[in-house]
Amino acid sequence: MRVTALQTDIKWAQRKANQEVAESMIASCPQSDLYVLPEMWATGFTMKPQEHAEDLLQAGNSLEWMQQMSQHFNCAICGSLAISDNGKFFNRLYFVTPTGSITAYDKHHLFAYGHENIYYQAGSKRIIATWKGMHFLLATCYDLRFPVWLRNKRNDYDAIIVVANWPRSRQNAWQILLRARAIENQCYIIGVNRVGTDLFCTYAGGTAIIDAKGHTIAQALFNTPDAISANIKKEELIQFRNRFPVWADSDEFCWQRSMPPTKEQN
Repeated sequence: MRVTALQTDIKWAQRKANQEVAESMIASCPQSDLYVLPEMWATGFTMKPQEHAEDLLQAGNSLEWMQQMSQHFNCAICGSLAISDNGKFFNRLYFVTPTGSITAYDKHHLFAYGHENIYYQAGSKRIIATWKGMHFLLATCYDLRFPVWLRNKRNDYDAIIVVANWPRSRQNAWQILLRARAIENQCYIIGVNRVGTDLFCTYAGGTAIIDAKGHTIAQALFNTPDAISANIKKEELIQFRNRFPVWADSDEFCWQRSMPPTKEQN
């Protein structure tokens, strides 16, 4: 499967401009099966969801744009949006396919240090999206710091998609944790961060696609918008897991607040 990660410089609260940039970047990297955008790619990481969150009933919103692009380019598109849903706000990660299927994951670990937990509701379910025979665990930014939540206990996924607005001041942690999650779960990692500056932070990017051995197979430029692509291969992943079955010796965990992993077939 061909995957392209889109490291964008998000224009604050300018949906149309951010959609145009994303469409241009997708068109410049044709024939990928999956394109991944950063966290809150349409608005920037807002703590004013009452002003910037999109109503699911609103015509012409960014989710509809994702559906249109998915059909136009015959690909899956993944990215998170600030969403208003039944009077509550969510940082919701969407995985959209050209068949019309939409898989949604609400960010579980809200970033209390930045007051995200005050304005947004936390999700309670781990979500796995399926596309062209590959299984993707969906995760958002701060989730990356919590290995139990992302644990690949039953080899029920092949890759983790992590979308982020991860500040430059903690760039080293981003790069280390991406590699750690790939190695410990024997899976691919598609980590997509933004660049640029918003009202709160500066972002260096560091978008990367990493294989199950911790090798970086595609790396974006730092501090500038960039698009990177790589092929992820399920057959090679299965062979590696069978040859070196670390997963078979893993520890049991009590999931406590979480629900069992949920697969949504596309």
